[in-house]
Amino acid sequence: MKRGCKERIYKKLKISKRCTFHVLCLTAVFFMTVGLVLQAMEILDIRIRRLQPWIFPLNSHMDGTLEKSCQPKTHVMFLKTHKTASSTILNILYRFGEARDLTFALPTSYQFGYPSFFNTKMVKSYNPNNSQEYHIICNHMRFYQPQIEKLMPPGTFYFSILRDPVTLAESSFNYYKEAFLKVCSLEQFLAEPWRYYTPSAFSSHYAKNPMWFDFGFNHNTNNTEDYVESVLSEIRGMFHLILISEYFDESMVLLKDALCWELNDVVSFRLNARSQDSVKVLSRVDADRIRAWNSLDWNLYLHFNKTFWRKVERYGRKRMADDMLVLQQTRKKMEELCLEGGRPVNTRQIRDKRLKPLQYRGAQIVGYNLNPELDGDTKETCLRMVMPELQYKDLLDAKFFPTAPGGKTIQASPAHV
Repeated sequence: MKRGCKERIYKKLKISKRCTFHVLCLTAVFFMTVGLVLQAMEILDIRIRRLQPWIFPLNSHMDGTLEKSCQPKTHVMFLKTHKTASSTILNILYRFGEARDLTFALPTSYQFGYPSFFNTKMVKSYNPNNSQEYHIICNHMRFYQPQIEKLMPPGTFYFSILRDPVTLAESSFNYYKEAFLKVCSLEQFLAEPWRYYTPSAFSSHYAKNPMWFDFGFNHNTNNTEDYVESVLSEIRGMFHLILISEYFDESMVLLKDALCWELNDVVSFRLNARSQDSVKVLSRVDADRIRAWNSLDWNLYLHFNKTFWRKVERYGRKRMADDMLVLQQTRKKMEELCLEGGRPVNTRQIRDKRLKPLQYRGAQIVGYNLNPELDGDTKETCLRMVMPELQYKDLLDAKFFPTAPGGKTIQASPAHV
């Protein structure tokens, strides 16, 4: 009896253990499933948040829980210099302003009468007798402060961007061929520039000191120490921040800090960029020739490159590195979510004609295809991030100026953008 009793007890214990084991397994599977569902929901929420950068915060230190000591600046003047990554910044400003229903001072065509000096008469529907408030002005112009101050209120934030004159010259030669009609190559021009250069030519500023010209100064004048220092001092007095194209991410971090914006406000894709296959690396000899030929631009670049890095030091190297990492990670996520293939493509591969950038004078400008699975607000957000500047300007025209006087939309040649 004792042996039979023990066997029955053993069997019951064995069955009980099996049941307990099964219950534990089912419990573990249940909680794992719940955990995976919650994780998937969290990932989806993060994906949606990152697809709507002006609505949702991107990381904890920008979530608004800490009260800011500053207010976001909404009156902004951006001097859009040529071939300096300025089209990407233009897109950032367009998106920021449109999302907040800010008012843009827009040109009647695609730029403010360039290469003439800026004048308020070049602003679409501007009436000096009306008290129209403008928040943002950012299209191409030749800077002229007295006229801009008629338009923009006191306290407006002024900024611009510069690029190394060496790579800028290579890009300008490829893009603005009308300034180099007498030569077959940039090397030929640099070997004897005064043989091929005409100071009075309409497009001469593309071939000599183009940034100096955009800031409103004489690009053909002699380079003397006193003159250069007086111009640099004048620019320092006019502009609150000068960015550097070669350090674009650092520039965006400084810009968001100066404007009291969020990092997600300055997330962007490169726009109006050339295919890397068309970019030529210049020899050291030609690089030195460019610095000598464009000596005013070279002095401009050297000076504000120094002021740029002083601002980086004041911002803090560790803080800068942390914010750049967030910016780069966010951009990468946006590329994966918004872009088919996650990268730019040759213009011939762009399926949507609305997203094809201008191929001015045969320049090989790349663009993007959107992820075909996008829809709703997500698609609109991604669409604006990849929209070329001419198309985006047309969109803003349609929004703010449905029809021009006489019932027709004003259009002009989009050259030299």
